[in-house]
Amino acid sequence: MADLVQRIAEIVLDERTVVSRSQEIERERATAIADLVRANHFAPVSKLRGPFRIELAVTDGRLALDIVSLAGGGNETIGLSLRPFARTIKDYFLICESYSKALKAGNLAQVEAIDMGRRGLHNDGAALLIENLSGKILVDHDTARRLFTLICVLHLKASAHGLGSHAHP
Repeated sequence: MADLVQRIAEIVLDERTVVSRSQEIERERATAIADLVRANHFAPVSKLRGPFRIELAVTDGRLALDIVSLAGGGNETIGLSLRPFARTIKDYFLICESYSKALKAGNLAQVEAIDMGRRGLHNDGAALLIENLSGKILVDHDTARRLFTLICVLHLKASAHGLGSHAHP
């Protein structure tokens, strides 16, 4: 049975530097947030008790996870360098662009092949996130996959403002 306490109940992306996002990216963002809030495991090693409200922000190449206990038990901020994620994020954007082009061209076989690669990159990003959160926050694989999607969306915004090397797809 899922832990009803150590979970994300609300998640917010820092929208102070919003850039125009494609419909596909906006759909992925909305789906990741809805799926994440519906089912997740999120347990800070500090023993902060949930459920939690999380705000994700990217500043100066770092991801900040502001964690607030909705049970009134305090808050904390966890920071992660985005440098270890740079290659995976870049590859993810490239494969998403290829996926979009294949969809528009109506090439179903190519769409399926690209989607397999996209899922693989998502898994790589999730594993990397779990590794980088080790000793700070325990998350399951599905939670890490959805958080990775949101990191990509935030990275997209940061890149458009000169904080990264990727243009938005």
